[in-house]
Order: sequence, then structure tokens, then C-alpha cells
Amino acid sequence: MTELTGRRCAVITGASSGIGLATAKILANQGWDIIAHGRDAARSEVAEAEIRLVATGGARVDMLRCDLSLLADTARLAKEIAGLTPRVDALVNNAGGVRSSMIITQEGNEVTFASNHLGHFLLTRELLPLLRATAAAYGAGAARVVSVSSFGHAHAPAIDWDDLQGIRNWVSTRNYCSAKLYNVLFTRELARRTGPDGIVANAMHPGSVASNFINHGTPEHRERDKAHEADRLPPEISAGTIAWLASAAETGRVTGKYFFDYEEEEISAAAQDDLSAARLWEASEKLLAREPSVEFPA
Repeated sequence: MTELTGRRCAVITGASSGIGLATAKILANQGWDIIAHGRDAARSEVAEAEIRLVATGGARVDMLRCDLSLLADTARLAKEIAGLTPRVDALVNNAGGVRSSMIITQEGNEVTFASNHLGHFLLTRELLPLLRATAAAYGAGAARVVSVSSFGHAHAPAIDWDDLQGIRNWVSTRNYCSAKLYNVLFTRELARRTGPDGIVANAMHPGSVASNFINHGTPEHRERDKAHEADRLPPEISAGTIAWLASAAETGRVTGKYFFDYEEEEISAAAQDDLSAARLWEASEKLLAREPSVEFPA
């Protein structure tokens, strides 16, 4: 095995609040180095202080800001991460959410699709060398990718390969469910492609969590969420499953699966389609390779 020193390192997106922050605190408390991602400056500053407060064993905590719906910004984030650590033991693709209206980024991508799927696809691809370094040094299962999906993936419409981002017939809930289906398909194809490298990839459903996830949803979404506020789980509950997937010995031997509350769950028939998983990967690569439809402002 390759010699590689240092504490285990977790990269966690959407770690400025909610499930991501709770996951970062659990792993930091176990002595992991944490590279946390946030978008909002104020929330990120508060979250970084909270993670540092519970970190043990001299664990390092870095908070990086990025808009994952923008590919150029995500590529920059990946370079910053590579400059901070020679290894990644766990990449937690957690950031995401719903939108109340269709937004097209300056690069020409629909925001729900880009922030939930395409940004994480790019980030994962760019961090694969660091994940491979961990697997080479410590053996199969030492490097993990955990993607936060949802039971909503089972309610996604049939994939329209000519309109993968759902721009022509945009509906908030439908586009979100499609993105969550893509999370599962991506996880399964990632597991297939990186299995020979010893990298483990799994997805999970967090449940109904008390977080700011719904803040950008439609008024109907927010009202429905408020009506069930008493039934929502503390973020720490779902974060426990993520941390378990990222660190437990037994979950290092399982790949390409989908979990809820520490148990493997069945996925929808659409999510089980190997051809769709491979096709989504290729389509995502093509989207990364295309020129932005609108240039970034100077």
C-alpha cells in the first residue's frame, strides 16, 4: 500500500447548516479533519466556529465557500480542496434543495439540476485522485462517497434524455424528484466505475428533517412543511446515518446501495436501470464539456 499520513479527512457540502453541519460536527468530534462547504457567508462563519468547538485530537477545520450550481465555481472549490489535503477519506455530497421558480445559471444550466446533481458530479470527478490516494494507502473501502438523495427519487417522471434538466416543462417538485433520481443513478454508476479502485459509493434518504432545506421552495411547499413541523427529525438523526456510511467498518464493504436510518432500502425501478445510470454519466460529462451559453461577467 502507498504511504499516506495524516488524519482522516471529510469533505462535506452544504455544511453551513442542517444535516451537513451536523455531519461535520460528528466527524470532527471523532478527530477527522473537516473541509466544509457553504454558500452563505454569515452561516458559514457561524458553522465553522461550531465545528471547531467540538473538534477533537487537533482536527483541522476549513470552511470554503462556493455556489455548486456554477461549474466554474465548483471547479475552483475542487482546486482549493486539493491544496488543503493530499487525501479524502469521505466526500459527502449533501448540498441541494428545491426552488420556487425556474432559474437558469449564467452557464446555461437549470439550478435545481445543477446544485443537486451536476455540481456534485463535477466535484466528485475532480476529487477522485484524492479518494484513490486514500484507497491505495489504506485499502478497499477506506475511501467513501456518500450522496444525499431522497425517497422523492421514486416519484420522478420518466427521464427525458432530450431535456435532462427539465427546462421545457419545469415544475418545482418534479424537477427536484428527477434530481434525486439522478443522485441514486450517479451513485450506482460511480460504484461500478470506481469499485476496482477500492472506492465505496452509497446514497441515502435523510427523512423529513428540521432544516432550511425548504426555504427556497414554493409557498405551497413551505406551508405544507410548516404544517408538519412537529414531525420533522433533528438534523443529528440523519447525520448519524451519513457519518456511519462515511466511517463504519461494515459500510466500507457495501457499495452502490441506498440507505435510510442505518438500513439498506429498496430503490425505484428507474433507479435500478444500469443503462440509465451509464447514460446519465455520459450525458453529465457532455454537459461539463460544453461551452457556457452565457459568458461570466468580468
